[in-house]
Amino acid sequence: MLILKKKLRSDLKKPLGDLYPSLDDVEDFLKSKYADDLLISVGDVTTHNLQKAGLIPHLGIIDNIVERNPASYDMVYDNVTLNVKNPPGAITDELQETIKKAFKLVKSGFHVLILVDGEEDLAVIPCILTAPTGSLVLYGQPGEGLVVCEVDKVINKVKKFKDKLEEQ
Repeated sequence: MLILKKKLRSDLKKPLGDLYPSLDDVEDFLKSKYADDLLISVGDVTTHNLQKAGLIPHLGIIDNIVERNPASYDMVYDNVTLNVKNPPGAITDELQETIKKAFKLVKSGFHVLILVDGEEDLAVIPCILTAPTGSLVLYGQPGEGLVVCEVDKVINKVKKFKDKLEEQ
């Protein structure tokens, strides 16, 4: 298990990729990439907004919590749902293995939704490290907008960040 130390939390306030004020500002780009590349979303609001825009994530990771409150909507689309436990501030081995399993299912043609019992925030890191070349990983930056990570552009930064996490 990897643990996010308190001193690293401020590093996560900086977007790992490109920050857009809203999905509207990047929707055309995402639609142009959607036919050829994987779209991965982490977070309930991000996954829900993509779904509303007709961009069904190949892999969505949610915890049914929005800003510390239960989500006010159900995430429903044609998918395989995997369940995993992952405590706040951590990346469990189980979460990492579930993400790897999800990518195998996606490669077989399925859309996959991972439902996290706990917190999914740090799932961005193993998603970026595991995603195929050309993939896009999206997540919300609270109060700021949508972060779009082109895996090929951010992978080295994410590897360095992962190396700073404490192993337990």
